[in-house]
Order: sequence, then C-alpha cells, then structure tokens
Amino acid sequence: MNRVRQQIRIARSHDQVRLAWAECGSGPVLVKASNWLTHLQHDWRSPVWRHWMEFFSGRYRFIRFDERGCGLSDWDVEDFSVANWLLDLECVVDAAGINEPFILLGISQGAATAIQYAVKYPHRVSHLVLYGGYSRGWGLRSERELEHVKAVLQMMKLGWGRDNAGFRQAFTSRFIPGGSHEQFDWFNDLCRKTTSGENAVRLLQSRIHVDVSDLLEQVNVPTLVMHARKDEVCVLDEGMFMANRIPGAEFVELDSCNHVLLPDEPAWKDFCTALLEFTGQPVDPADELQQALTRRESQILSLLREGLSNIQIGARLGISEKTVRNHLTRLYRKLGVRSRTEAVVRTLSVSSE
Repeated sequence: MNRVRQQIRIARSHDQVRLAWAECGSGPVLVKASNWLTHLQHDWRSPVWRHWMEFFSGRYRFIRFDERGCGLSDWDVEDFSVANWLLDLECVVDAAGINEPFILLGISQGAATAIQYAVKYPHRVSHLVLYGGYSRGWGLRSERELEHVKAVLQMMKLGWGRDNAGFRQAFTSRFIPGGSHEQFDWFNDLCRKTTSGENAVRLLQSRIHVDVSDLLEQVNVPTLVMHARKDEVCVLDEGMFMANRIPGAEFVELDSCNHVLLPDEPAWKDFCTALLEFTGQPVDPADELQQALTRRESQILSLLREGLSNIQIGARLGISEKTVRNHLTRLYRKLGVRSRTEAVVRTLSVSSE
C-alpha cells in the first residue's frame, strides 16, 4: 500500500498547549486517541508503526495526534494529569471539524480516554475499538505490575537521554519482544526523539493510577475489544475485564506476544480483518494479502511478476542479492508457497477472486 500524504495542523488545548494533529486518507472517519510515544512524522518511517499508518489511511479518514509532552506537540508542559487526556481529545476532534459519528480507536492507555469520550458523547461515536488497552492503571492491578513499573521509572530517570540504549531497551523489549534488531533499534531511537527523559517519566507516572472502570457499564455504543494473548505491557486479563463489563462488547484474542503488533505476524492480519468487519468495511482477499506484506515485500513481489531475477531485483531496489533472498523467504512463508512461480500464481489467483 502506498503512503498517503498527511496534513499536520496545530490545535490549542484549554490551557494553551500546542497539540499537533494529523489527518490522511479518505472514507469513514477514524480517530485514534493518543498513546505512548508517537511522532506524527517519524511513525511513517517506522518499521514498528508504518503498517498501522498505511492500513488506517488506506481505509479511513484517519485522524490522530501526539499527546502533550511528546512528538510534535509541546514538550514544555506543566500539567500531565489524566484529566487532560479527555480534554485534549475533545480539542482535536473539534479542530478536525468532524460532522458525523466516527470510529474511535483507543490503543493502550488511549483506551481509557476513548471510554471516557464514548460515555460523554455517545451520539458522536459510531464504533468504539479498544486494542491492548486498560481501564485501570498498573497501580490498581497487581503488586507485581506496580513494582515492575517502579523499576522501569528508576531506569528511565537514570539513563533515558544517554547514548547507551540499554536503559530504553528494557522498555522496548516489553513492547515488541518479537521484534527484529531493526525494529528494536528504531523503537529505542524513537523514545529519545519523541520526548525528553523528564517528560517520559512524568507521562508514565500519569498512567499508574488511572481508573475509568466505573464507566465501563455506561458505554452505550458498539464496542470491539482486541488484545494480544501474551502482552506483557498490558496483560490479557485487562482486555477481558473491559469486554466483560461493556454491554454487548465483542472480544477478539490475538495470538501475539507484542503490545504493538508487527507486520509479519498473523495477529496483525487478524486485527485488520476484525476491525474492517466490525466497522462495516469490505474485506477483500487481495487487500488482506497486501496488508500482510511489508512495503519491501510488496515491491519484490511486483518485480517477481515482471520476471526479474534476484540479482536484477537487488539492482532495481539498491539492495544485495542476499537481502533479496531473505525477503523472499519471508514472502514465501506468508503466501504459503515454496517458489517464485508459486508466489506469482498465488497472488494472481487472489487478485482474480
């Protein structure tokens, strides 16, 4: 899927914090509440987040924003309290001029914000989607989780801004334990580029005691809750806790250990399919296949159809023949084939369905 051009704008919060928000794509409106460490520009180049951006912008009018204290929003902020999560989302929705009920997506702590918004403005939300989320912060779930986050906070205070990524690696390894070296390195780098060490600590502290669990039974919009089975950042029980208390909520358990689903894993395809079906969007076999492939794999598949050899593909893309072979191995696995001929036949047959 080709990258869609996004437009970045600035909105002013109730306390005059500059909130950077962006929109791209077309179709039904999907608004994503802010979540931990995003950057409106860097996310598009990210091997961790890029496939999320491409999927949403390819199907929806996709609106998102960097939370106060990080990304392109103001870093010099006094108030990081939970009360501002809802106020900032309201600010961005108003700035976007949305005149129709929209799909509201809450990822991780964004779920708490999305729940508050859906309860306050049920007439504005057509569908509520919660992924990897929680209604209760670490401090309200278990002593083990609270002790762990305290240890992470101490490490962040000591080493966030240092060149040694080991301090940030402790955080990254929980978000994407199934990631590659490239994805680990990128996420580590994102941490430092997206916010300061001081802000990172304050942002994480604000999440410890959040509690919107009393609102769950008041949610009165169609709701889909999805959660990775082995998520270490937010355990599966928290997703089930929300789904069991939101009236009529659907629950989808995804087979993954990653808090941020990665493009190569089947759970990502399952997430996309479930979201499309829930929001009434067509699920096309060719689209499903495209969503499962990385941008490089899509490029290589296109060149395979032209009949190019590995050497020729490498020359066209500016990569080594060995790198081409590695991409082909992963591509064949996703397609369920064993050769380039089978790969071409497989994709052509899907396109004709």
